[in-house]
Amino acid sequence: LGACANLNISTQQKLQLYLKHYIHPTSCSSIGEILSVLFFHTMRYKVSAPRDPSSDRFVLSKGHAAPALYAAWAEAGLFSISDLQNLRKFKSDLEGHPTPRLNFIDVGTGSLGQGLAIAGGMAYVGKYFDKASYRVYCLIGDGESAEGSIWESVHFASYYKLDNLCIIIDVNRLGQSQETSIGHDVESYRKKMEAFGTEAIIVDGHDVEELVKAFHSASATKGKPTAIIAKTLKGKNFPKIENLENWHGKPLGVESDVVVNHLKGLLQNPGPLQVHPQKPLKEDAPTVDITNIRLSSPPNYKLGDQIATRVAYGTALVKIAQNNPRVIALDGDMKNSTFSEKLLHYDVGKANVVLSSPKDQVVLIGAGVTLQESLSAAKELAQAGIGARVIDPFTVKPLDKETIIKNIKDVGGRAVVTEDHYYQGGLGEAVIAALAMEKDIIVKHLAVGELPRSGPPNALLQYYGISAKHISSAAQDILKL
Repeated sequence: LGACANLNISTQQKLQLYLKHYIHPTSCSSIGEILSVLFFHTMRYKVSAPRDPSSDRFVLSKGHAAPALYAAWAEAGLFSISDLQNLRKFKSDLEGHPTPRLNFIDVGTGSLGQGLAIAGGMAYVGKYFDKASYRVYCLIGDGESAEGSIWESVHFASYYKLDNLCIIIDVNRLGQSQETSIGHDVESYRKKMEAFGTEAIIVDGHDVEELVKAFHSASATKGKPTAIIAKTLKGKNFPKIENLENWHGKPLGVESDVVVNHLKGLLQNPGPLQVHPQKPLKEDAPTVDITNIRLSSPPNYKLGDQIATRVAYGTALVKIAQNNPRVIALDGDMKNSTFSEKLLHYDVGKANVVLSSPKDQVVLIGAGVTLQESLSAAKELAQAGIGARVIDPFTVKPLDKETIIKNIKDVGGRAVVTEDHYYQGGLGEAVIAALAMEKDIIVKHLAVGELPRSGPPNALLQYYGISAKHISSAAQDILKL
């Protein structure tokens, strides 16, 4: 609920509860007027259908200010204001940072610096694919604007002339522990934005009239995105807290009573406000279904063919595009070598047993290169009279624990996991964690134990001990235990 106290006097008891016990009230207070103008004057959307394809999009990149966003949607009528009391409670979808579990959130923004890249993608699709009239608004914090990803995204938006994108920078001066490197120097932000080819407008972020004019100007700007640089105060209208350090993320505790009473005194017309969001300008955005994306047919590679990954990528794009009218390939400056111009259904979290027999004594698990090495190792073991079952886990997260555990138990509790990756944080650790509560199972983990170097593939597999020969040897060793 944050400091959006100007939204509705009926929220005051909830506001007081929030300020006293929950975090980030000061970060919310700096964007109260910005959200009020956006949600109840500028943005066009359907409260009854937050994800209507023709509605304007809003991305809160400074996700820790989620309570203010929740308050705006509650005030708009999407859900009861009383539901705000469930903020951050266990199993409540009103979490500390917004997540797409909520039907009015398109983007999860717990990690700072990420929201603008996604908003830029939305604007790109809106302009060049949907060819629709909806606009995209992205609110970023001045602290996160120090991240390179923000400026890469600004460059992207400028390069593609995304005049349907409006960036709002909440320049409240204060980061988590101290003043930001730029502080309240809004001219510095303006110069940077203009240098990237963006229309830049400086406003008092707490002046509703200035904000209304700025958003109107942004909607009229053609051929480039707009950045509204809003000079704000962290803890705005919080006595003894406004614009002071060391209040980031902290509940107000005993100060909450003073703050709420002060906010009440600022309201010129106390009482319930009748606010109504603007409806979409045009219902001109297509409805997109991405639930049934499949290849038109499997690739016709022959067994034993060595297919470069980039060639397979191009082939897959072709077969996807034959069944799906919207395919966007992200291959940066390598599009002339990844065969995307050539324009498989897989079950995520489902492992595949690619080789098995009733007499298997050991399970070999590998992915990609090490899957092929595991298959070669199985042939070597077969020559020694040892049956080996080979599993392709397909995904590590989620990992198909049931298939892996069942097959290892079926062969007597012995397995070798091989990966062309460090020992830490990969396939081996995932498998070992899945087996932690299982009895009488021995797993040998083969991985890269030092900083890798360049070289011929076969030489590298041998050098780092993850070749078919090493897998076969490891399997024979654990069968002796």
